[in-house]
Amino acid sequence: MGEQATGSTFQRAALLQQLTSQPIWDLLVIGGGATGLGVALDGVSRGYKTLLLEQVDYAKGTSSRSTKLVHGGVRYLAQGDIGLVREALYERGLLLKNAPHLVKNQDFIIPNYEWWGGPFYTIGLTMYDLLAGKLSLGASRHLSKKETLRRLGNIKTDGLRGGVLYHDGQFDDARLAVNLAQTAIEQGGTLLNHFEVRNLLKNEQGEVAGVLATDLETSKAYPLRAKAIVNATGIFVDDILQMDQPGAKKLVRPSQGVHIVLDKSFLPGGDALMIPKTDDGRVLFAVPWHGRVVLGTTDTPLNEYSQEPQALEQEIDFILRTAARYLARPPKRSDALSIFAGLRPLAAPQDNSEKTKEISRSHKILVSEAGLITITGGKWTTYRRMGQDTVDKAIALGKLPKAPSQTAHLPIHGALPTPDRSNHLYVYGSDQPALQQLIAAEPALGEKLDPTLEFVKAEVVWAARHELARTVEDVLARRVRVLFLDAQAAIRMAPTVAALLARELGHDAQWEQQQVDAFCKVAQHYVLRDQSLLATEKA
Repeated sequence: MGEQATGSTFQRAALLQQLTSQPIWDLLVIGGGATGLGVALDGVSRGYKTLLLEQVDYAKGTSSRSTKLVHGGVRYLAQGDIGLVREALYERGLLLKNAPHLVKNQDFIIPNYEWWGGPFYTIGLTMYDLLAGKLSLGASRHLSKKETLRRLGNIKTDGLRGGVLYHDGQFDDARLAVNLAQTAIEQGGTLLNHFEVRNLLKNEQGEVAGVLATDLETSKAYPLRAKAIVNATGIFVDDILQMDQPGAKKLVRPSQGVHIVLDKSFLPGGDALMIPKTDDGRVLFAVPWHGRVVLGTTDTPLNEYSQEPQALEQEIDFILRTAARYLARPPKRSDALSIFAGLRPLAAPQDNSEKTKEISRSHKILVSEAGLITITGGKWTTYRRMGQDTVDKAIALGKLPKAPSQTAHLPIHGALPTPDRSNHLYVYGSDQPALQQLIAAEPALGEKLDPTLEFVKAEVVWAARHELARTVEDVLARRVRVLFLDAQAAIRMAPTVAALLARELGHDAQWEQQQVDAFCKVAQHYVLRDQSLLATEKA
């Protein structure tokens, strides 16, 4: 069942070999989402021997389920959290420079239906621009009714007075996560997905000194020692904290955010729509993304959490109801190409408060008595700063020797300015020519995975050889984003993807079938079923 030799830096066999050749790591990171990847890249680029372990796949959890915005947070400004907004706007500017193939300057329009809306939002957004300083993406300005209608197309005209245009960042979250993992490996780090931490190891003094982890592909267990251990597992941080200190008080209370993906015709122009005030006091976005539109999000406190959270009926109704107030042709359930839910790891309220929108989104770093460093909170935009702060904390604790952070101006794998995004392969940035060479060498790889969508077979082979993909879900959810763009098409593609992966990774027909079955089971959560069908099924 061996893999074909590809000569790639990213071969799993080579990464596994590094596990046994390193007796003690400087930095061991648990969790391969935005935060964990930020910590690992910051650590390895400072020169520390760095290992990251992810139990499923990079950005499997919350980090692949965002609203696809790199932003300061307009609503945090309204809440008066100027420090958080300023930090996020600075990071937004760095990310646009360091990953220009995935992050772009996006125009947003707030439509105004009240007389005071134009001046109010123009003043607020001018402040937003000023906080960005020299990393501003452009000045906000007032739009006439005519220009607002021309740019937004499907917006309701009754009572419309005009709009306010502002700029923010827009990106592909899971693609960025994969590129961060590649960057960390190129810097000399060892990163492994499908590798689960089952327990913590402690020394005679009772300090955390390593982990016991299992390669889920082979079931082989590895004791791994390290000077500094970081728990960056998002909504799962409490699971790791329980290993350190059974009975420890919960740090995190998950809050669910749901998004519905629609056809481009619901927002035909290139501009995003920002609805500034919803029934629950949040904002709702409709954002162009990979030729579709992402509509969301919600903020629902939950007591339960899982790898595959599911949208609640009231969340679906809330998004569709709010969109219907602003869109001339409102979306229906049957228009949903995909629906996805993500869980934010918010700080657990210490009183009986249920208002998740008021819980601070800024990150927190905590150190247990046994020396386990846990980072929680934060958001994608500030992932780099979170990584820097966490490594700085390990240095302050005396776990690592002093070295300055290097990530502020470190280009991320694939970095290449890409103003032309008409070909969907632009997301590969500087890797795109090599991908085209793959097709030239084997023309069958230029064939589409499904006749109705743009994605091609070469992307699956590339994901296996160079992007650390191990399963059909790794490919269709987080390398080629079909599961998030069109869930039914992703289900149709699964057998083709499984066959290509099996050939690439040296698996048999039984593995292929298991992969298709496992993927289709997950993909069902992304299909928004018609209510009449749901009622029939329940009966």
